[in-house]
Formats: sequence, C-alpha cells, structure tokens
Amino acid sequence: MIPVTRTFLPPLDDYTTHLESIWETGQFTNNGPLVKQLGAALTKALGVRDLLLVTNGTLALQLAIKALGVRGEVITTPYSYVATTNSILWEGCVPVFVDVDPHTFALDPELIESAITEHTTAILATHVYGYPCDVWRIQQIAQKHGLKVIYDAAHAYGVRLHGEPLLNHGDCSTLSFHATKLFHCGEGGGILFQDPEVAKRAFLMSKFGHQGEDDYIDLGINAKMSELHAAMGLAMLPQVESIIAARRQCSAWYDECLAGVGLQRPKVVEGLEYNYAYYPVVFDTPEAMQKARSALQARDVYPRRYFHPSLNTLPFLPEPLKRACPVSESLAQRVLSLPLYTALTRPEVEMISTCIKHTLAA
Repeated sequence: MIPVTRTFLPPLDDYTTHLESIWETGQFTNNGPLVKQLGAALTKALGVRDLLLVTNGTLALQLAIKALGVRGEVITTPYSYVATTNSILWEGCVPVFVDVDPHTFALDPELIESAITEHTTAILATHVYGYPCDVWRIQQIAQKHGLKVIYDAAHAYGVRLHGEPLLNHGDCSTLSFHATKLFHCGEGGGILFQDPEVAKRAFLMSKFGHQGEDDYIDLGINAKMSELHAAMGLAMLPQVESIIAARRQCSAWYDECLAGVGLQRPKVVEGLEYNYAYYPVVFDTPEAMQKARSALQARDVYPRRYFHPSLNTLPFLPEPLKRACPVSESLAQRVLSLPLYTALTRPEVEMISTCIKHTLAA
C-alpha cells in the first residue's frame, strides 16, 4: 500500500536515549528539561524567538486566539484543515469566510476589506500546503483597521520568504508537530508571538494560569507538551534536513513525470524557500479527480483530498455563516494531495504519475 504519507521514525536508539533521561529525572511533564531543550533547539533551528511548545496544533490556535484577546468576528480562509475553523468557533468567535486566490490557494487579500465590520477583531489565515499568504498586503489591511493577524502555519515548518522565517509575520504563528508533519513529536504544536508580553500570557494560560505554587494569575487550560513527546522531537530534529531533501527529490520526480499534463499546482511566489510538505494537484473537473482517485486506489495508492470540504460548507455551521466561496469550493472538489514521504521511490512516483496520465488521456 502507498498512503498519502508515512510517519518518519528516527533511529530508535536516539529516542530511547532521551527516554532514559526521563527515567533518570522522573519528570514526565510540567515544562520539564526535555521540553526546555527542544524549545531552545527549535527556536535556533527556525530562526525565531520564544517558541512556546504545546500539546497540539489545534490548542496552539485556541491559545493564540485567547491570548491575543480576539473576540467577535474573525476573517478566515475556507481552504484549510477543519481545525482552523473549529478553533475560532471553540473560542466563541464567529468565522467570516473570505475566498482564496485561485493561484496560491491562500486567503485572497483583495476580498478582505469588504468583509470587515465593526465586529471584526482579527484575521486568521493559513499558509496552505506551506505556501505563504500575501503577508505584506494582509499586514497593511490589519494595520489600517486595527486587527490582529494569526497565521495557521501548521504546514510551514522551516519555510522562508526572502531569506526570513515565514513564522515571523503577523502577531502570531502556530505550528503543528503531528505525526503526519515533516517534523513531528508524535503529537505536539508550537506558538510564536511577536509581543513578548502576549507570549508570557500564553505560557501562563497553557498551564492553568498557574505561577508559583499557589498563585493563579490568569484563566488557563492544560496545553503542556509532555517530556515523552519532547523526546521524540529531539530525536527528530537532526533528521529534518535529510527529510526535506528526500521530499524535495520526490517532488522533482513528480514535476518531471507530470509535466505537460495540465494539472494545476500552487503558484510559487518569488523568494520562497519551500519545505516540500505536500504535493497537491488540481484537476480540471471533479469528475477527472474522482476518476484518477479511483484508478489509484485500485492500485493500492491512497492520495487524500487535502483539503475537502471547503470549510464554509461544513454541515454544523449555522446557515448565516455559510458565505459563498466559489474558488475554494471548486478547488476542494478538484484537488488531490499525492503520496509524499521519505521512503517513496522513483518507480512508485512513476507508477502513480502514469496512472494519472492514463486517466486523463482516456
């Protein structure tokens, strides 16, 4: 079977070495030494400051919304994973969907201002597939209207734009370290705030608002990363460069094998240093996508419809929130993310590509 991805496993000896240190200290959670070590190592590797490690990427979004004091309406993308919308709803805010750019698949900045009302307090956009939003235009709009900017950067580990970490844009960026990501802790996430005071508040909130033994400074929840998950992250970190290199090679094979067949790919903006997190292709019609998908599944190949459905059509949304987003809705009906992981071989990429080309030619 060829799945859409396979979790990369670091050398077991590397992981068990870190586990042994947990057995020695007896500390399994509560901001232990491995969490501190991983936080410092990731801060250096990513070229950022004050990265807060948390339990997962969804809690990272929820904490970001809470720590930044976001209320009311949040302009957001309909083309992302469901956690983006769910986090807004979970925190009692109202998602206002704005359609995406048909070339980059990211939130279309030219549509944002018409959706802003007196109740709008923030923009929550996704660097979908790790390709960047128009961060400068979004920042201009946010400054003009006094809005916070949160980036769901779950796909954007290590991405740089014009030599700078993409994570340094906006008021906050959130990361996912889920097992499906190119860097993972099994489960985990991170938050990067530009304001150190907000970062301090989020840190308190991630541990019940607790400071010292008996002082409760702020409203909080339990979003702490465990030492066990930090151990996996520390074992993974030395592997990231080779992981990205392998994924880059697989992507190049797809580029070569699928050249000229008419599949749409996200536009690569100038100055992008990509991480090769996904390999999405967009077919001309939903029928062509379904035909290719069925043919691949018949060969035991399982691409995924990242991202489907368009989030403005989620069944549990109140009807007034289901604003029409035709570009996102169309993309969601036509997209497949093809298998991409370090162990994927050229013959497998060639087989997948040949299968797709046969369905398009039939």
